[in-house]
Amino acid sequence: MFQVPLPLDRDGILFRLRFTTLAVGTVCCPLFGFLFCVICCHCAHPRYPRLCRINFALNVLENLALLLLTYVSSSENYAIHENAFILFITSALGHMLLTCILWRMTKKNTVSPEECKSYKWKLLLFLFNLVTFSLAVCVYFHHNWYCEAGAYTIFAFLEYLVVLSNMAFHMTAWWDFGNKELVVSSQPEDKRF
Repeated sequence: MFQVPLPLDRDGILFRLRFTTLAVGTVCCPLFGFLFCVICCHCAHPRYPRLCRINFALNVLENLALLLLTYVSSSENYAIHENAFILFITSALGHMLLTCILWRMTKKNTVSPEECKSYKWKLLLFLFNLVTFSLAVCVYFHHNWYCEAGAYTIFAFLEYLVVLSNMAFHMTAWWDFGNKELVVSSQPEDKRF
C-alpha cells in the first residue's frame, strides 16, 4: 500500500525533489540493477560475472549518452551530438543483446509466465530496435547523398521508433520486478505524547 504523509509546509508542497538528484538517481538505476543481479542471481556459467559487468557498463554508457544528448543539441554542437548518439545506439543495442543472452543463461529451468513474457518482449523489441535503426541509417545516408523530399521525415519517424522501442525494452522490467517491492522507512521510535 502506498502511503503519503500529509504536507507539513504551509504552501502545501507534498514532495520536493531537485532535478539534479533525480538525474543522479536515474543514472544510478543500472547500478542497483547490477547489484541486484550479482547478489540475487547465481549462474554456473563461467562467463556470467564478466558479461554482467559488461552489461552494466553498457547500460551506464547508454544513460550517460542520453544525458549528453539531452543537454547538447545538434544545432549547438553537431560533432558532440553525433558522437553521443553513436555512443547511445551502440551501448543500447549492446545492452539489449547482452540482456537477452544473460536471460537465456540464467532462466533455463524455472520460468514464470511473467518472466517468459518479459523475455519474449525483450527479444522482439531488441530485433525491432535493430531493424528500425538499420533502416534509419540507410534513410539518413540516402537523404544526405540525394536530398530527396521526405527522406528526412522518414528518418525522423524511424528515429522516434528507435527511441520508443528502447524505452519499451527497459519497461519490460515491469514483468521482471513485478512482485518486488522497494520499502523506504525509518527505524521505529517510541512515540512521545
